[in-house]
Amino acid sequence: MMELIKDSFLIRPSDLRRLRIPDVYLTRLVEKGALVRLQRGLYAPTSRREHFAHQSLIEVAVKAPKAIFCLLSALQFHEIGTQLPHEVWIAIGLTDRKPNISNTSIRVVKLSQGPLRFGVGEHLVNGVKLRVYSPAKTVADCFKFRNKIGLDIAIEALRDTLRQKKATTDELWQAAKVCRVSKVMLPYMESIV
Repeated sequence: MMELIKDSFLIRPSDLRRLRIPDVYLTRLVEKGALVRLQRGLYAPTSRREHFAHQSLIEVAVKAPKAIFCLLSALQFHEIGTQLPHEVWIAIGLTDRKPNISNTSIRVVKLSQGPLRFGVGEHLVNGVKLRVYSPAKTVADCFKFRNKIGLDIAIEALRDTLRQKKATTDELWQAAKVCRVSKVMLPYMESIV
């Protein structure tokens, strides 16, 4: 049991069931201080909790594996701009249900299938697969949802993405066309480039 704790970043009751260990051991390990309960059904070793660079994203990815991190969460993941969101932004399909996640505040945007699938990258962080939009798609989404996050954030994201060379102008233009914001982004791209 202690080997499982030492080797894992996240522990779920199903991990114990596979080893035929009763779930009650999780409660006992939390009481002893060896584990921290992140949310219902999700635990982390106390020694590893501070090592999570993207703690809230990992927690959401475990509970909602279909979710794609977008907008401010994707900007933070890619280290673009100065935003430090207090909520995790995720994108889901138009007909998908909002995931029920406790202990982590989430904001959901619903997208049609074309924009939802475009620009999704998969990143393995601490053994958990995070689905995050590319920098170019994230910038286009910022312009698409400028009324929710603010035009100043979208412009900052565009400038920072080009300055850091996280995306080319061609990638940004392609993402703008998929997200149907090419007319909105064009003046800003022309003034920056």
